[in-house]
Amino acid sequence: MNRFQTQTRTLGLLLAALAMAGLGLLAARSNAAGNEAAPAGVKPALTVTLTQAKTSVLPLKLSANGNVVAWQEAIIGAEVNGLRVQELSAGIGDQVQKGQLLATFAAEGVQADVALARAALMEATAAAADAAANATRARAVQSSGALSAQQIDQLLTAELMAKARVASAQAQLDAQQLRLSHTRLLAPDSGIVSARSASVGAVLGAGVEMFRLIRQGRLEWRAEVTATELGRIKAGTPVLMTAPDGTQVRGRVRMVAPTVDAQTRNGLIYVDISGAFKPGMFARGEFELGSNSAMSVVQTALVVRDGFNYVFRVGADKRVAQVKVQTGRLLGDQVEILSGIKPEDKLVATGGGFLSDGDLVRVVEAAAPAAKPASK
Repeated sequence: MNRFQTQTRTLGLLLAALAMAGLGLLAARSNAAGNEAAPAGVKPALTVTLTQAKTSVLPLKLSANGNVVAWQEAIIGAEVNGLRVQELSAGIGDQVQKGQLLATFAAEGVQADVALARAALMEATAAAADAAANATRARAVQSSGALSAQQIDQLLTAELMAKARVASAQAQLDAQQLRLSHTRLLAPDSGIVSARSASVGAVLGAGVEMFRLIRQGRLEWRAEVTATELGRIKAGTPVLMTAPDGTQVRGRVRMVAPTVDAQTRNGLIYVDISGAFKPGMFARGEFELGSNSAMSVVQTALVVRDGFNYVFRVGADKRVAQVKVQTGRLLGDQVEILSGIKPEDKLVATGGGFLSDGDLVRVVEAAAPAAKPASK
């Protein structure tokens, strides 16, 4: 009887174990079925449209900064010492032509010197005429012996000295007339008056600056570029410059500096410009070096996080992967992509800023642009 009870108890325990194993198996199958059904119930994080990188022709540009200065400045000053400024005929900002009157000096003293020099010339001329007559008579009687050889030589020498005095008096008259012409200060070239330091009534010394002139009104932009980029720019290269007020002006490279600054390792590019710029302005410009083919994406596909650029690539399972990219040039709404993606990658066109790596998205076709109504 005890043996029978023992067998019965063992059989019961065995059946209980089998029952528990069956329940565990059913639970496992139930959990597996639940896991398989879970993805079907996950909601997409965002509805997106797709875009792909495309090959575009992008311009090659080199940006630089620099100052606007006068092409050449003419410094105009008094050429005669000790004259008083009588009148100023030009002011700062005036456009003047070559030979135009800029200032007038008091000429009374110089006119008196001219008159004195003219009188001295007349006196010397009269003395020369008398000496010439005496020399002519001496030559006529030279063979007759009426005059000694010494007397004849003295008369001939006196003639030569009288001629020299006439030449000296003429030179003095020319010098005084030149001084008189310098009492009218004329513009040496056409241009714009950029500075005026003289005042009416001032007595100036020779060489003192009175006006400063921007020759021919020409300005130039002196852009600084690094030594490594200097060789990419040639004379004649077109440049697009932006003035401080936003106005854009086109120019052209006139000359590339033959030397590089030993301290900064930068070289100067001289660009002829005109228009909205003034000397002393700071300007930014872009040298147009041509164009080349490059891979680009629409700008809205880029997401900036932590100072880096990313795009979201959509996989076959409609989940996105955040991909870091290196960007280059910008043209309109297209941004050059230097590395990180391939042309065949499908990317989120807009709204990437609301996504995280691994999010599920719902993809829809991009809406076609609305047709413009026909004009009547």
